[in-house]
Amino acid sequence: MSDSISGLTARIQSFVDAREWRRYHNPKDLTVAITAEAGELLQHFVWQQDEQIEARVEARREEIASEIADVAILLFELADNLGLSLGEVMERKIAYNESRYPVEKARGNNLKYSEL
Repeated sequence: MSDSISGLTARIQSFVDAREWRRYHNPKDLTVAITAEAGELLQHFVWQQDEQIEARVEARREEIASEIADVAILLFELADNLGLSLGEVMERKIAYNESRYPVEKARGNNLKYSEL
């Protein structure tokens, strides 16, 4: 099994194409689905206090992993459908964030880049 972005994207697109779902997977509907799946992920943590989270993650690890996978699968498909190289746009965003959050200013705090 490949875990490369391109390999996973190809497998996702093959899954979609085999079911003739591409007509349903337009950018708007994929974005809505990503939001819905992220909401399902969030449900695992709503109202959980800091001291409860570790136990929640342990107890529901597989369910949480499944929701993370749902979000990622849809995100990979959306990027590919838009002609974006997910790896490249991620690399660019990481580099941009490195410039906005220099280690010497950002280490150990959660301030927004404009507050550093």
